[in-house]
Amino acid sequence: QVQLVESGGGLVQAGGSLRLSCAASGNIFRINAMGWYRQAPEKQRELVAAITSGGVTNYTDSVKGRFTISRDNAKNTVYLQMNSLKAEDTAVYYCNADLVSGTMFYNYKMNSWGKGTLVTVSS
Repeated sequence: QVQLVESGGGLVQAGGSLRLSCAASGNIFRINAMGWYRQAPEKQRELVAAITSGGVTNYTDSVKGRFTISRDNAKNTVYLQMNSLKAEDTAVYYCNADLVSGTMFYNYKMNSWGKGTLVTVSS
């Protein structure tokens, strides 16, 4: 079993910053890509940023230049530094991991989600 636990959400004024963290734990053999998604009220969940195990990143256009995704492979943790926040960034932010669970002798691919952390940006 694998768990992803997000932290760092909260209320911030427009123009401010927040840093989200997501720690993965459990029966993890290897984590491939990790990412952050968000879902605003009455909108579909969307990919915000993703990072491969080698550090290659991609971002949705609306956050480029403002958000930075990073990861600490030794800690199985991914971060999202969010600067210059706008009211439209308000959403529940979810962590996602594409990983391999198990051991060297028996393992299988899986995709895991955190429960989300709320980010509210006041204008």
